[in-house]
Amino acid sequence: MKTLQKQHGDTFTVLLGGKYITFILDPSQYQLVMKSPKLSFRIFTNKLLRKVFSIEKLATNDDLNNDLHGCYHLLQGTSLDILTENMMQNLKQVFELQLLKTTNWDTAYLLTFCSSVIFEVTFTTIYGQSLPGNRKKFITELRDDFLKFDDKFPYLISDIPIELLGNVKSIRKKLIKRLTSEHLARTQGWSEVVQMRQDILEKYYTLEDFEIGAHHLGFLWASVTNTIPTTFWAMYYLLQHPEAMAVLRDEIDHFLQSTGQKKGSGFPIQLTREQLDSLVYLESTVLEVLRLCSFSSIMRFVQEDLTLQSETQDYCLRKGDLVAIFPPAIHYDPEIFEAPEEFRFDRFVEDGKKKTAFFKNGKKLKYYLLPFGFGASKCPGRFLAIVEVKQLLVVLLTYFDLEIIDAKPMEANYSRLLFGIQHPASDVLFRYKVRS
Repeated sequence: MKTLQKQHGDTFTVLLGGKYITFILDPSQYQLVMKSPKLSFRIFTNKLLRKVFSIEKLATNDDLNNDLHGCYHLLQGTSLDILTENMMQNLKQVFELQLLKTTNWDTAYLLTFCSSVIFEVTFTTIYGQSLPGNRKKFITELRDDFLKFDDKFPYLISDIPIELLGNVKSIRKKLIKRLTSEHLARTQGWSEVVQMRQDILEKYYTLEDFEIGAHHLGFLWASVTNTIPTTFWAMYYLLQHPEAMAVLRDEIDHFLQSTGQKKGSGFPIQLTREQLDSLVYLESTVLEVLRLCSFSSIMRFVQEDLTLQSETQDYCLRKGDLVAIFPPAIHYDPEIFEAPEEFRFDRFVEDGKKKTAFFKNGKKLKYYLLPFGFGASKCPGRFLAIVEVKQLLVVLLTYFDLEIIDAKPMEANYSRLLFGIQHPASDVLFRYKVRS
């Protein structure tokens, strides 16, 4: 992308995956994409949902689209506070067995560890607990199939027929079946957002309709697919930078002391969303990871031929093509972020407070960090995702000693370029034990 930008400037069109995509990389021009009613996020998304999750009805039913979109307020405000509290309880449940073990070192692969914890905590927070007796078996099988399915995502979004992708079609069918109304009725403790989505889906489908399960698969996928690698990279960078880990530990310990919380036996600590947000170095670390590792694009479908007019030049766009904003162009701009290739845990802290002022060409930027998109395509679950990453980091840094075993430099696997947080090219061993 940098090479194309040097050759053709901040705006250029490429043929990628059989689609012509016009990239607009100048942040001062982002508003042009946001404001144009002839550029559709929904058309692009519905095609993706049909291809990846086999959801058909959204493409032809605007009312269903609008009703489901109306659920997103349940991922904010008071509803988010409830999710945050439930998520911490589920984290406690996952970790309590480990906390009761001896203080011997345990070894694990970091991505595998993060995948296991994040998937279980997210599923139980959003969809509740499966019935006692087969709980561990249920979540393990669901997670393993989900990760196999997710591994094929880069191919599913391509034009390769799903029949040529091995057993991914049968895995998808198996996942959807597990998330149909009949099977989800066996879980207890649905979140508000899942209950509302289910009520809406039952308005547009029969209760037995298989596509309800496809909707739930899409929602579950959106809830974990980027949280897992974000947590991995946060842990990886902290393990590689002990000085950063020490600052975060100190910040967390000071906070716990100031609120009268003690790290005793069991799992007594509890942090609200506001309290998590007050930990500026923790937040800066998460934002820095998102800056470094998010390679999402913000896509719009061109509904008819049009010309976007700006102060410097006009952009002629053709019906049926795509327009994309590519945030890594600003995330890695050395004029905006000094030494952009480096991990700096305190990059978003200034004078002990959150830093929000970043500049290009002498002008303060409105958009300087866009891991979650913007406008109509801004990820509705972004607040919950950040809360979850923060909670897991707080738990790990509070209760465990952590060391990386294989300190080799880790590269990203860019197979998901334009679509979210990049996964690591390989896994890495680390070890952990309960802090004395």
